[in-house]
Amino acid sequence: MLRRINESLPGLVLGILLYGGIVQLVGMWFVEDKIGYSIGLWYGIAIAIGIGINMAVVIYDAVTFGGEGGANSRVVVKSMFRYIVVVVLFLILGFFEFGNIIAAFIGAMGLKVSAYMQPLLTKLINKLLGRDDAPSDDEILESEAFLEEQSLQEEDF
Repeated sequence: MLRRINESLPGLVLGILLYGGIVQLVGMWFVEDKIGYSIGLWYGIAIAIGIGINMAVVIYDAVTFGGEGGANSRVVVKSMFRYIVVVVLFLILGFFEFGNIIAAFIGAMGLKVSAYMQPLLTKLINKLLGRDDAPSDDEILESEAFLEEQSLQEEDF
């Protein structure tokens, strides 16, 4: 289902979960309140996954259903709403103190870490699954250079 929204969304969610697992294992050695740490961390991981899915849906809706002017305003409104929801979720966590708010922030940063690590993770998964059909970085650069050269030649005519 996630792949129907955005081709790279399942990899993003997998990266967030892997990040959460690593931070959970490493962080448990350094905190006294292990339960509060775990609750806060996975609260933040859930927020990161929700943000990622929401961003993919907003982009899909903007591209699919809107014209240029309407799409831009819709993306801005939904982005502001997403940030307000995240702030409210963090305020709820802080007010009721049922988890570590710093760990929740570290968990929410899983979205950023996963986004930056996704190309490497995709390459690793393709290698493990034996997929050689995925283009390498050099092939992508060569194809982009070829297309640019073709467009320059067409402009000369």
